[in-house]
Amino acid sequence: MFTTSGPHHVRRAIAVLLVGAVTMIGTVTVALLLGRNQVLASVTAGTAVSTSASLLRVTEPGPAGAWTSGSSTSSFASEPSGDEHFRIGSITKTFVATAILQLVDEGKVDLDAPVETYLPGVVPNGAEITVRQILNHTSGLYDYMKGEGWSTNRWRGEARFAGHLPDQLLHAAFEHRPYFAPGTDFRYSNTNYIVAGRLVEAVTGRTYSDVIEHRILGPLNLTGTSFPGADPTIPEPAIHATTTLEDGQRVDVTEQNVSLDWAAGEMVSTTRDLQAFFEALLGGDLISEESLVQMRTTVPMGMGFHYGLGLERFDLPCGGTLWGHGGQLLGYVTYAYRRDDGRSLTMLLASGDDDGFISFATATGAAYCLT
Repeated sequence: MFTTSGPHHVRRAIAVLLVGAVTMIGTVTVALLLGRNQVLASVTAGTAVSTSASLLRVTEPGPAGAWTSGSSTSSFASEPSGDEHFRIGSITKTFVATAILQLVDEGKVDLDAPVETYLPGVVPNGAEITVRQILNHTSGLYDYMKGEGWSTNRWRGEARFAGHLPDQLLHAAFEHRPYFAPGTDFRYSNTNYIVAGRLVEAVTGRTYSDVIEHRILGPLNLTGTSFPGADPTIPEPAIHATTTLEDGQRVDVTEQNVSLDWAAGEMVSTTRDLQAFFEALLGGDLISEESLVQMRTTVPMGMGFHYGLGLERFDLPCGGTLWGHGGQLLGYVTYAYRRDDGRSLTMLLASGDDDGFISFATATGAAYCLT
């Protein structure tokens, strides 16, 4: 999952400054030497030093294509085709927020109603926390993944195969005091989207995964996107991933039970499906114009980033804005963003040792800033 504090926050700030400087100084020279497609191919190939595999897909307008590097298997026996399945982590949140905004459009949910209205007795102080504050991370609820052994971003040994129920995740969160009073600050908390998933189920009477499959995956024919639930495997063809432990041992992290993430980050998808999803969402095909305005109404995350309702805004160093979300789950880092002219960029980095933001920022610089 993505957060905005500590070393991660500092790395992002440095990356933004670095890419901004490179863009201003080097764009003209690079553009004269290489076509934009060649630059994007170079960016993808350049990640091979720090990752086991990378996938990059960029769409029109402008030069478009798909690039891959590395191997889709942990044994380095097979080059990726670009159509593999992988874990998308927190991009799951955008699917969940979309389903809730569809319920808003139908008059079944009010963004400014307290969560207590839909989940009576479930969330402490739920009468003072609105649905909007849950979706834009201004609720103040403690992030259960901060607890030891509660994060799929860290190696958990054999515990990675243990199953968890949503109410167990909420119980772990509610043992801690909130970070702040509702609506007074921003802090990314995965607990918010466990609450959001429970809200979807309470309003519809169906599992949140069934709701998303019925309302989003089916209509868009997103056949490469799925909910693992308690199944630790990824559908083949899959991108396999590894991580390095503190003792230097390299371990395969492809298989794990991600019910620990549930509605905050359990989904599996492909670059093609993610591109199609954000095209439909941001193109106005999934929610009303008013709900899209609400989704794109943001609060500051810090260092130039902004968060809406399950949607991030990223401001390019050369000017212009991208909308989308990032996802991180041990072994997998994904970015999926789209500019309003329809040009999208979807990127997976497997087996990296950080959040991959420098690679992402370099790729966006090449895709959107080179002319």
